[in-house]
Amino acid sequence: MDELPIGRRVAYWRSRRKMSQQVFADRLGKSKSWVDKVERGVRRLDKFSVVYEIADILQVDVQLLLGKDPERRTDALNCIDQVEVEEIRAALERYDSMSAYFDAAPYPPPLNDMRKAVNHAWLTYQYGRYGMLTRALPKLLRDAQAADAGYGGDQAREAAHLLGQVYQIASSVLRKLGECDLAWLAADRSMAVAQRADDPLLAGIATTRVCNALVAMGRPRPALELNVRIANRLAPGGENDVRPERLSVYGMLLLQGAMAAARIGDSATVDDLLTGAGEAATLLGGDHNHYWTSFGPTNLELHRAAAAVELGDGGRAVETHHRLAEPAFNALLPERRAHHLLDIARGFAQIGDVANAGDMLLRGDRLAPSEIRCRPIAHEVMSDVLRRTRGAPPSPIAELAEHMGVGV
Repeated sequence: MDELPIGRRVAYWRSRRKMSQQVFADRLGKSKSWVDKVERGVRRLDKFSVVYEIADILQVDVQLLLGKDPERRTDALNCIDQVEVEEIRAALERYDSMSAYFDAAPYPPPLNDMRKAVNHAWLTYQYGRYGMLTRALPKLLRDAQAADAGYGGDQAREAAHLLGQVYQIASSVLRKLGECDLAWLAADRSMAVAQRADDPLLAGIATTRVCNALVAMGRPRPALELNVRIANRLAPGGENDVRPERLSVYGMLLLQGAMAAARIGDSATVDDLLTGAGEAATLLGGDHNHYWTSFGPTNLELHRAAAAVELGDGGRAVETHHRLAEPAFNALLPERRAHHLLDIARGFAQIGDVANAGDMLLRGDRLAPSEIRCRPIAHEVMSDVLRRTRGAPPSPIAELAEHMGVGV
């Protein structure tokens, strides 16, 4: 990347952010032709003010566009910077288990310490503290990989289980922050490790991470097929037990399948999968967090609303939101609630109610600021709210937009 002309670097990061030239040009206030000429090197970027504006829109350190080593950001929220991305990438590129096959493995960290660290990482994710998590992930990945390589016997299975969970945590937060290729890599690794852990349910929930990454990369159809195929293997009944853990993983596979079907526009399949997930939630009898799924009747309704948004039916999403039982919703962990409020903000925007869309963003920000300030999709919603608000936006919206780095 350092050796590429600046125009090529702009094109690379624009593509990574899943922006067309037209969308990028609109946000920059330039023409599509101007963007095309810059990316092809026909037009020079000789104004630092423009370079900084491009870096802000693409959410990258300006040093990356200039071909220099990135510097760490010092903003209060610090979602994720390119130094952290590269550290996580380096950790994912390690192959400690293969090295241990040929040489003596390094002394692994104690499994009890690893269990505590992995549980803390899950809670950090489910409380929506993405900046804290991404700073901790490189070391956690290295430690989990060393444990997986260094233990044998019964301990090897537990070490593999912990590593599989760390890969899933990494995949989930990387996808949220727009690093879809790394999210897919981490999720794919989690599936392979789950097989060594000999835990079908861990493999099942790892499948949902792979499918989420595929959807984020614009591949919803294979994601749908994979979710449904593995859900059928894990369906309770017959030779399969009906433990709460199995119901939770099975239900989440169906919910994520419904989201993939919604992205395709297949409303009939969405309804079928939500019905199946509803049956699992009824059998489960309440909201639980087995295998860190947060699965239950309330999460089912959150996905029903999210699927409606993906189908472009903001009205139905808003109706579903208004039917939610407030005590059950408030009992969910912050990431789930803030994620839902972001979905409902999108739903309100679809029906032209930008005032309530903005209010949902504000509510989500109060719950889990990273979920609103760090996610590319939230930036898109905020841009839409600002663009469609008549006159000056209310001061809370303007302040949040400024924190997010989003302009009209």
